[in-house]
This record gives sequence, C-alpha cells and structure tokens, in this order.
Amino acid sequence: SVTVSNPVEKVAYLVIFHILFVLFVWTYWKSVFTLPVQPDKKFHMSYADQERYESEERPEVQRQILAEIARKLPVYTRTGNGGIRFCDRCQLIKPDRCHHCSVCAMCVLKMDHHCPWVNNCIGFSNYKFFLLFLAYSLLYCLYIAATVFKYFIKYWTGELTNGRSKFHILFLLFVAIMFFVSLMFLFGYHCWLVSRNRSTLEAFSAPVFQNGPDKNGFNLGFVKNLQQVFGEEKKLWLLPIASSQGDGHFFPMRMSCEARNPLLANEEQWEEDGIDEEPQDSGEASALTIERET
Repeated sequence: SVTVSNPVEKVAYLVIFHILFVLFVWTYWKSVFTLPVQPDKKFHMSYADQERYESEERPEVQRQILAEIARKLPVYTRTGNGGIRFCDRCQLIKPDRCHHCSVCAMCVLKMDHHCPWVNNCIGFSNYKFFLLFLAYSLLYCLYIAATVFKYFIKYWTGELTNGRSKFHILFLLFVAIMFFVSLMFLFGYHCWLVSRNRSTLEAFSAPVFQNGPDKNGFNLGFVKNLQQVFGEEKKLWLLPIASSQGDGHFFPMRMSCEARNPLLANEEQWEEDGIDEEPQDSGEASALTIERET
C-alpha cells in the first residue's frame, strides 16, 4: 500500500483536494440545474398577429408583418437574406444572439450549444458556470495527476513494489492525464471565444448586421468582453454566482451604425433594394465604437 507519512503533507493534500472538489461539484451542479432563459413575452407574437401571419401566403407580405411587429424591439441582427429572425416553432421574434435548441425545444437567449456533458443547453443563464466547470475540472485533473506522479516515479524506479497499488496509481494517472488533455483543448477554445465575445454558434456562422455578416460585431475589446460574461465585480469571477451583464435580450455592439440606425427602422430600404443588395464594407464601420448601455 501507499501511505503519506508526513502530517503536514497529509493536511495540505486533503485541504487542496476538498477545495477543488467542492468547486468542481458546485460548478457542475449550477451548469446542470440552471435552466436556460427564454425570451421575454414582448418578443412573442400575439394571437391576432399570429393569425394574420399564418393566413398570409405571400412571403414579401409576411416579411412586412414581421418587420411591423419587430419595429419597437431591440433587435439589430437579421437572417442571411435580410429578413427578421423569427422562430416559427416558438412563434416569437428572436432577440440578438438567441437561437432555437431542438433538444430543449425552445429558444434560448445567447445560446452557445447544447452540452451532453451536463445534459443542458448552455446559454446566457449558465455560460459562466459552464466555463468555471471546465476550469475547475481542469485543475482537479491536474492536481490528481501531479500528486500521483510522485508515486508513479517510485514504482518506475523500483522504490515501491506493491503490485495492486501500482495498478491503481497507473490507472489514476492515465485517466487524470487523458481528461486533462481533452479539457485543456475545450477550455482553451472557450477562452478564445470569450476573448472575442463570440458564442460557439457565432464562431461557425457570423451574425448578420445591417452592413452584412460581421464575426466581430459584438467584440468590445478583451476587458469588456470578459465583463460581459463574468461581470464587473472581480470577487465573483471565480465563484458560480450569476454576475453576467445585461438580461440576455440586448448586447452592446462594436459598430455605431447599428445603434444610431436600427435596421428595423430602415425596412423600406431593404424592401426597395431587395435581398441581393451588395453589403457595404464592414471595414469602415469597424473603427466606430459605441458605449455600453447601462
């Protein structure tokens, strides 16, 4: 058997292990049981509008109906052909960065992806918890691998000879390293997404603004991007406590043209020019920034 004889080493191992274990379980619990947030009622289509929309067979008129309903809503992104982002299953105008999850069968605010690890949809309400879960899982595996590696070396050099303990240590080290490597890539990818203020869905398909697709449309700079997810109070950053900015329905944008000229106010221009209009160069707008709404 393998026994830690130094009492100071025993206490240190136990304290660090249980701190990481509690944080790991806490963040996992919050990721699993924090329900995804759905859009507010004002984004849902009324019964009268729903009847009017469904009874209309002409696509251009349906588009006008959606534009009329969405005119007073804070939506600045569109579909690829310039139409209003509408969910026919939930019967609502989609807020910016909102997507329909086929697994959860509902629209989720700032949906990132549906995660089978936590059997939940990762979005605005629990994205911070999911990131912390990955971080503490990574630290947990690293701690186990680091503490076991010492005894792995002893078995390798022949200092310890117990066969049963040798198998347990080899197995524990292998599993810890395997999970650490896989989690390292996943956590690193999500850190990159946070630094660019993108979701997983937006990384694969850039959001479409008035001037066309712009993968950096919500990129406010590294510090403000972090604050979007973790909030402004740094003491809460490492704890699975809700601190993300906003309510998930509106997000500050990099380009001021979306703030000064809401694309829904220019519906007539879209209708006159048609969906084949060449998008303006988003490079000119990239230099314009807006202050975050408070």
